[in-house]
Amino acid sequence: MASRLQIEGDESVLLRVTHSNLKSFNADIRFSLQMSVEAVKEKLWKKCGTSVNSMSLELYDDNGAQIAELSTFKKFKEKLAHQKPSCASTKVADNYMEDLCANIKVGDRCQVEPGEKRGVVKYVGRAENLGPGFWVGIQYDEPLGKHDGLVKGTRYFNCPPNHGGMVRPDKVQVGDYPERDPFEEEEI
Repeated sequence: MASRLQIEGDESVLLRVTHSNLKSFNADIRFSLQMSVEAVKEKLWKKCGTSVNSMSLELYDDNGAQIAELSTFKKFKEKLAHQKPSCASTKVADNYMEDLCANIKVGDRCQVEPGEKRGVVKYVGRAENLGPGFWVGIQYDEPLGKHDGLVKGTRYFNCPPNHGGMVRPDKVQVGDYPERDPFEEEEI
């Protein structure tokens, strides 16, 4: 007998997907039982915008009990850094990605990868408390961000709650990116 998330005779399962950082994100997505973990992550990347390398998948049963946790490369790297500190340390220059900021101006419409999240550039410059190098502050059109422009105690810009994000310049494309119609249907 199939669970309430699986249709009998169907080779797919309906998964309830949530996001640890995007509290408002909640979706039911149908996945084939034949899909690999990487294929599932790719499908989720298109839906929520979190990069595949940053994902940690946790699987729960119908009763809410955790069945499995799939680790990420990021966690593996952190674990390796504790075991062999010399392997993990790489010095980032203070002018890291400064050249990419030349074409990014405050007020520009933009699209942030991954996830094709759209918004407006609100800040371009250094953000010492995030790390060395240059950063771009974005006000997203939708509540896909992590803050309101206040990051680790420093105000970089103002925007509505959960509309702000700080990203590296290589993730930002400026150009003609109008706001999306929220009623436009997308296929998953």
